[in-house]
Amino acid sequence: MTDLEYADLADALLLQIEQACDRITETTEIDLDAQRVGGMVTIVFPNRSQIVVNQQKPLHEVWLAARAGGFHFKHEQGRWQDTKGMGEFFALLNRFASEQSGQALDFSPV
Repeated sequence: MTDLEYADLADALLLQIEQACDRITETTEIDLDAQRVGGMVTIVFPNRSQIVVNQQKPLHEVWLAARAGGFHFKHEQGRWQDTKGMGEFFALLNRFASEQSGQALDFSPV
């Protein structure tokens, strides 16, 4: 994968996260705050816990930090997959966000 291909895919992922936060805030009682600065999105939950997703450009990875720990993802076969075999990005984000909010949340792209 070229640097440009990585940048396009990683930027698209961060945009999908921002859009999902907006959708969740509009359609549920959960008020999420998604703050984007450059290649990083911070999701702030009503209980003030956070999930941070950021680009790791030199490695062509995306990192996710949640209460559950830190996870690294590479884009493989059309999806962002955990580098240690823990699963697909959105499946893990849904799980961790639901745990941190106390309600089932779905960040999957529409």
